[in-house]
Amino acid sequence: MIVWLNGTHGAGKTTTSALLQPLIPETRILDAEKVGETLMDVTPGLPDTDNFQHWPPWRPLVVETARRVLDYTGGTLVMPMTVLVEQYWREISAGLAAHSIPVRHFVLHADAETLRRRINDDTVLGPSLFRMQYLEAYAEAAASWLHDEAEVIDTTDKTPKQAALLIAEALNQ
Repeated sequence: MIVWLNGTHGAGKTTTSALLQPLIPETRILDAEKVGETLMDVTPGLPDTDNFQHWPPWRPLVVETARRVLDYTGGTLVMPMTVLVEQYWREISAGLAAHSIPVRHFVLHADAETLRRRINDDTVLGPSLFRMQYLEAYAEAAASWLHDEAEVIDTTDKTPKQAALLIAEALNQ
């Protein structure tokens, strides 16, 4: 199974995934961003884009990587990755379904003010205009399709540990 943690920057995906891992037996974390980083290393470079998710190979490579890891290890993959383009989510989820891989899709949500504060106060990455630019796209996706496609965990007033416990509880139901 795949537990996909979606949501925009500052929602707590990376931290929550690390806290969720010990709560689910035989769990590994697979960050689909690493697939994008591999594509960014292709030389000469792929066509210019502001986001590696726009490269058509990224989505099927995420599916294939997840499938191969699950075939090799079994268990559960927790995948913390923002996907805000509905077509891209549909490609990934359809690809996983074609391999009979069940997906539990969670969106870690927080209000815009909380997200801005978390991004500005991030002690690891520091303030980031790149991360800030996705807040509007997240709000649009949340209002139009994203929240309908997932189980929403509002992290506005929750710690990452509380969010991880809520997800683990939902998985056990």
